[in-house]
Amino acid sequence: MDSSRSPPRTLGGGGGEEEVGIECGKWVELPEDVMASILKRVGAIGILTNVERVCKTWRNICKEPSMWRSIDMRNLGDIWDMDYDMVKICRHAVDRSSGALLHINIEYFGTDDLLLYIADRSTQLKSLRLVFCQNISDEGLIAAASKIPLLEELDLSYCSFSKVALENVGHCCPLLRSFKLNTTGYRYPCIECDEEALAVAESMPGLRHLQMFGNKLTNDGLQAILDACLYLESLDLRRCFNVILEGQMGRRCSERIKDLRQPNDSTDDYPFDSRFPHILWSDEEDYPCRFSDIDFMSDDDNYEFSFGSNFTEVYDEEDGWLF
Repeated sequence: MDSSRSPPRTLGGGGGEEEVGIECGKWVELPEDVMASILKRVGAIGILTNVERVCKTWRNICKEPSMWRSIDMRNLGDIWDMDYDMVKICRHAVDRSSGALLHINIEYFGTDDLLLYIADRSTQLKSLRLVFCQNISDEGLIAAASKIPLLEELDLSYCSFSKVALENVGHCCPLLRSFKLNTTGYRYPCIECDEEALAVAESMPGLRHLQMFGNKLTNDGLQAILDACLYLESLDLRRCFNVILEGQMGRRCSERIKDLRQPNDSTDDYPFDSRFPHILWSDEEDYPCRFSDIDFMSDDDNYEFSFGSNFTEVYDEEDGWLF
């Protein structure tokens, strides 16, 4: 073996100096567009913390704005155990997009400041996904929505926003076609609330796809949605136990909606944990113990991300304390 050749470089930490049996040189022979397509699959976190450190060619590819039209900050929710700052990584990824960002997914670590930072620099944004982002307020969501009028897809799963905030989003984003507002579905206590359903009906008439997994809406809220959202094609009402799809309401939904998921339909394809929590009751409160009505829970080459969810406790009969 020629001793003058550089050692293999990889996707590992520490600047990418570990061996994995394939040299960077073999990869850089690929056409740039093919290499870019491969690197995109690693995700924003992997690219900024490891991939772009492997070699200069990859670094240059990773700095192209076209690499950052879609930013996926998917993680397991263990952000406090990570060796890097997710907010810094996300901001840097948004900077790399140079205003070309179209799709972004934020999980667990979203804040008002971060959301506004994204909105200020991504006026062409078409898809926004905020999951388990309890630190984003009504005011933060409203301020951001006013800056992204081209938004077509919005997912606010396991967040907590008021009717007013949702209405503002609908009015600010008239092109909205897909909306997900998922939460924990449970049978007891039997709490009925049509606030979110009415917000959808009053401000999102152009919806084609609506998912409200675990929502507390009743038939009245559903009626309002059907009356207002005339283009609705798919409707997911799984775990919406206050909805009774019988008689005229059942017929109307079956005739109007091409893809209808009913309250008791299978949750096998649902991306989150849909098991029923075992709720501990208190005689002194309207809500179960440990459970409330709030469901659930610069482009510098030397950019550093290191830094040195507060869920409601839920008890599961099989696995014990989940959160």
